[in-house]
Amino acid sequence: MASKFNIDTPRTLHSILFILDSLQDGVCDMHKIFKILYFADQKHLTLYGVPITGDSYIAMKNGPVPSNSYYIFKFLRGDKRLNPAPSTSNYAAWFKVEDSHWVTAQKKPDLDELSESHLECLSESIETNKGLSFIQLVAKSHQMAWENARSEEMDEMDVIDIAKEGGANDEMIQYIHLNLENQNLLNQYAAIR
Repeated sequence: MASKFNIDTPRTLHSILFILDSLQDGVCDMHKIFKILYFADQKHLTLYGVPITGDSYIAMKNGPVPSNSYYIFKFLRGDKRLNPAPSTSNYAAWFKVEDSHWVTAQKKPDLDELSESHLECLSESIETNKGLSFIQLVAKSHQMAWENARSEEMDEMDVIDIAKEGGANDEMIQYIHLNLENQNLLNQYAAIR
């Protein structure tokens, strides 16, 4: 399994707000949000060598699910089994989760948190996936990266598999590996400081 990218929580939150703001009434089910986010992250990874959010995707029954985002929404819908992170209570100012899976934005996205390339990939994913049904999104997301994680009995999907599935060529795969190595070195340096 390849290393992970660091999650950028503010960028993730504003990406989800951007998705909700782009959809009718600013309300969407978690499944569709997660698939739009997955395909946007995959596209950005394939084109630019890094994902938008850095979230780890878990190969769940109905397709890839961003683990940190899912944790936030589960907490907001009242899952009492979760031990909230210190900042989790702040997320109620961002989103409301009703009927266990309907997400409503509580604020507008700050577009200064998202680069032009982030907005490009998010917009493309929204346009491509907003009209797809639950079944269509499941089928579309059950591809090689998801299957590899499920077949190897791993929960977490490999970022390199996600990039390859998205069409990344060998040069881009090498670049992604380099980005992961650099990030790991920076994380190790920060840990010893």
